[in-house]
Amino acid sequence: MKRFISIAVSVAILLILYSKIDFQGLIQVFRDCDRVWMAVSLGMVIPITMVTSWRLQQLMPQGTSLGFIEANRLILGASVLNMVLPSKMGDIVKAYFMRDRGHLSGSLSLSLVVFEKACDMLSLLLWCVFGLFVYPEKDGLFWTMTLAVTGGLIFGLLLLGSRQFAQIFFVSAIKIAPKKLRQKLQNLQISWQEMHDYFWGDKKQLLIVSATSIFTWFLHLLQIWLFILALKAWTPFIVNLALSPLAILAGLLPLTFAGVGTRDAALIFFYQPYFDVQAGAALGLLCTSRYFLPAIIGLPFLGQMMGAAKKLRQ
Repeated sequence: MKRFISIAVSVAILLILYSKIDFQGLIQVFRDCDRVWMAVSLGMVIPITMVTSWRLQQLMPQGTSLGFIEANRLILGASVLNMVLPSKMGDIVKAYFMRDRGHLSGSLSLSLVVFEKACDMLSLLLWCVFGLFVYPEKDGLFWTMTLAVTGGLIFGLLLLGSRQFAQIFFVSAIKIAPKKLRQKLQNLQISWQEMHDYFWGDKKQLLIVSATSIFTWFLHLLQIWLFILALKAWTPFIVNLALSPLAILAGLLPLTFAGVGTRDAALIFFYQPYFDVQAGAALGLLCTSRYFLPAIIGLPFLGQMMGAAKKLRQ
């Protein structure tokens, strides 16, 4: 039912957006696109997936091994499940799959995935804060967003870097959370503590994974800028570092299916000083392809991942 509601919300937002857009103009934007840059920008999915897979290998504890091909299969398979399961459950299935294959223990595999997702979010916020601070024309709305994103980054760094702060946060959250969420928060608290013990025990590994996460998100934002070039539109790259993370964050709100609708509306709104709504809508479709292409490539691995998902559910 939650998935159905999210799809319905996405469809409703898209209908409202496209009712205000010249659809023939949108088609014309794609007809007039630079095909070389379009191929390059869509092809960025490959190096991004490979770097993400290499980072997953670096996350593995000493004494365990995860082949590069296996890591790619896990990343792509999780991409498929994230499209059909709520709350990024594909990444949780990925943790179970690693445990099931004997790569590492169940609690540590969950801790690994939690740390991976935390690094992703903090890296995105870091680029967003950097972009917003150098954004040339900030009005009241942009200053508010700058302060909000900076606050989120500081909170995330404290949660990741301070065991005491994390303990206070989880204890407080468990007290006020509804009954259905308490057990999940308690499990997450245990995984978070184990993650602290594991990753802060090896500063070199922590530095490598953190730097790789920041570089990975630079590639993501570069891909979006290349989409703009492919559409024969223009935005300064430094401006793109501020605007594209804001649109991605809007797509992470748990309202729509895979961010479709909210992300499109955010892209049209934020980029309206630089190009028209038809180009903004086209950019939204290309940004959605960033999630669908890895999922399509990962379809051959869906059977194995679904088997792990069924075992996890049981």
